[in-house]
Amino acid sequence: MQTMTNEEVKRAADFFTKEIAKLADGKSLRLMEVCGTHTVAIFKAGIRQLLPENIELVSGPGCPVCVTPNEYLDTAIAYSRKSDVIITTFGDMLKVPGSSSSLAIEKAQGADIRIVYSSLEALEIAENHPDKKVIFLAVGFETTAPTAAAAILMADEAKLTNFYVLSAHKLVPPALRALLTAGDSHVDGFLLPGHVSAIIGLEPYEFLSKEYNIPAVIAGFEPLDILQSVYILLQQIRYKAAKLENQYSRIVPERGNLAACNVLSQVYQEADAVWRGIGEIPKSGLVIRKKYQAFDARLNIPIVVEETKEAKGCQCGNVLRGLLLPTDCLLFGKACRPEHPIGSCMVSVEGTCAAWYKYGAGRWQV
Repeated sequence: MQTMTNEEVKRAADFFTKEIAKLADGKSLRLMEVCGTHTVAIFKAGIRQLLPENIELVSGPGCPVCVTPNEYLDTAIAYSRKSDVIITTFGDMLKVPGSSSSLAIEKAQGADIRIVYSSLEALEIAENHPDKKVIFLAVGFETTAPTAAAAILMADEAKLTNFYVLSAHKLVPPALRALLTAGDSHVDGFLLPGHVSAIIGLEPYEFLSKEYNIPAVIAGFEPLDILQSVYILLQQIRYKAAKLENQYSRIVPERGNLAACNVLSQVYQEADAVWRGIGEIPKSGLVIRKKYQAFDARLNIPIVVEETKEAKGCQCGNVLRGLLLPTDCLLFGKACRPEHPIGSCMVSVEGTCAAWYKYGAGRWQV
């Protein structure tokens, strides 16, 4: 939103909350915020408390760490145990539990695992350690995938032979189609992710209204952004005019970031991918194109990976599909806590369970 005084913000918030209550008119509605950043922003701003009780906000599969399957973690852990490998990763991957270990455990036992803040930092580590195989754990949605692609292009230009990427990039629109096709995740409207949309633009979401008649709004992350986006969704629902609208137009151009998309398509191509709790979704992942496969860790560094196992009792998959709230899981706040996560949703700062634990009412924090 544009710069506003505190009084202007209060008046705008009062307007949206009153209009939302009128539009809802006592009807029970479920709106899904797809992005994990939205989940956190909603909690921090107390948005749920401002909405009528008949409007339920549920989280979707919008946390890239959360939807990364155990098999990927097990593969990364297996690579970390090789003496000639350096693993480079974003920090929120460290504590995600695999089938029998985690990167944090392996690091504590001596594995060379380094936290980086970009793929370019991983590239620099490879340049400085020519005697090691440096593997970057490329986990993320369309927002971060172009940076991994750029690193591969730079490594190719520099003729680096010790830089590799273990890709787990995911695409958001196919996951939304999978949720709707499954039919068990009842949703009356979507708050779509602003960060992802800044890269891909509007067109990839048009199927939501055209094929499924579901209202959708690309939403910003300020409290008024979210309230206004809920207001827009309820207008569509009330007047039965499902369409795609862009509340975050100050950041999200209609066609997205063409330069980023071009880099992405140059290095990656779409492929079927497994999402935690959802299963395999057609054309929802990215794999490195043949031209750049010399940088694909899976294809160039042989490894034996343990049999993948899921944590008993963890409901992370159902939470990611909007079928359950974190508090519906018997492990939540008890066996599963941020300092000892059972499932990935309790690990990432964008994880639904982590957000509910940190910002929700303290009655389950025993």
